[in-house]
Amino acid sequence: MSMSRALLRQLPKVDVLLRDPALAASPRGLVVAVAREVLDALRADILAGAVEELPDIAARVAAGVQRLSEGRLRPVINATGVVVHTNLGRAPWSSSVRAAVAEISGYCNLELELETGKRGGRLDGVRALMRHLTGAEDAIVVNNCAAAVLLTLTALAKDREVICSRGELVEIGGSFRVPDVIASGGARLVDVGTTNRTRIGDFAAAVGPETAVLLSVHPSNFRIVGFTEAPRREELVGLGREHDLVVVEDVGSGSLDGERGEPSVRAAVEAGVDVVLFSGDKLLGGPQAGLCIGRRAAIQRLRKHPMYRALRVDKVILAAVERTLAEHAMGRDTPVQAMLALEPHQLSERSQSLREAFEASGIACTEADDTGYVGGGSLPGQGLPSRVVRVPCRSVDAVARALRVGRPAVMARIAGDELVFDARTIEPSQVPDLAAAVVSALSCAAEGE
Repeated sequence: MSMSRALLRQLPKVDVLLRDPALAASPRGLVVAVAREVLDALRADILAGAVEELPDIAARVAAGVQRLSEGRLRPVINATGVVVHTNLGRAPWSSSVRAAVAEISGYCNLELELETGKRGGRLDGVRALMRHLTGAEDAIVVNNCAAAVLLTLTALAKDREVICSRGELVEIGGSFRVPDVIASGGARLVDVGTTNRTRIGDFAAAVGPETAVLLSVHPSNFRIVGFTEAPRREELVGLGREHDLVVVEDVGSGSLDGERGEPSVRAAVEAGVDVVLFSGDKLLGGPQAGLCIGRRAAIQRLRKHPMYRALRVDKVILAAVERTLAEHAMGRDTPVQAMLALEPHQLSERSQSLREAFEASGIACTEADDTGYVGGGSLPGQGLPSRVVRVPCRSVDAVARALRVGRPAVMARIAGDELVFDARTIEPSQVPDLAAAVVSALSCAAEGE
């Protein structure tokens, strides 16, 4: 009898696993489902010759049940130095945003005017804050900036033409391409100019009876440098007014004042752009959301379109957006702003504290200068000078994995045979837990050698 056949015969039946004490307290249906998945996976591994000895199957099923019961999402200590880390949920929320979300997670006045007892507008809070922060006449919120672009072009340009510079026909994550979005919205793209140079005359020459929208898209995840030219937004607004066209600008990262050279949301509104689109979870520092703000007539066309109902956000995200905007209105830094604003001496203090905590735990390490990034498709190519703590590892991949699956989960960078912990994205309060996690991960990796 072959080894594979012998191992297959040793696999227990599901009803046998159900009687195991380790699984007795778990719901029967959940145990059955997980046990079948575990057994199917083991059969496939046995037939592939990847298993020489059966593991503790009941323990594996119990672990699977626990993962399902706890949910997949867990908090992670971000030691990568990438501030807006897409894989880690992008912008971390401030404590006041988290508190606001927790407070309204039960019943709340989402669509109720408390003073009158009548139905109220769910967007009233965002609208008032946006009016104060940017001067916009109106605002709506959808589930991300890609949805904001799709809704805008569908509501404003279906069966008509959208003029856009050839140099701004960008692709962002997940193969989200501007030409495809325009087509999905039922509009027709008219691309003008060249990859590196487009003038207002190119837009003007393309305007015709079927034109509905003049579109400007900030190339937030790449840069074209050198012999370049693009129309000023004031020129696009003037052309739009001349021909009664809607001017739409996707400014991308949500920088209200144009920090770090990003387009300014406030400046776009002040210039008279009809619809300004941006993300809530990048430089704005809030939850994943797409904000559409600008002139009332244009924004109301978006709000009244049937697609808006499918794309609007729930009370949790709306509360997080409101509180994030309130933080800006009060002049308080969001966590993203605070991390980006750290001075060299503050980074040195953080890295020194981290190194001392590591050394006190018996971890060999060194401090060094290094570079982090904003991330999230913002400020491409612009590194953030930072300070890091480097930990040499005999089995760096094994240690990194142990950190990721530990509690707390930790995400660090790998550089050669060292793990790199960037001080910029590590909160001082996280240092003790981080040091303990590294000790545990080094121990686990050593045991596995």
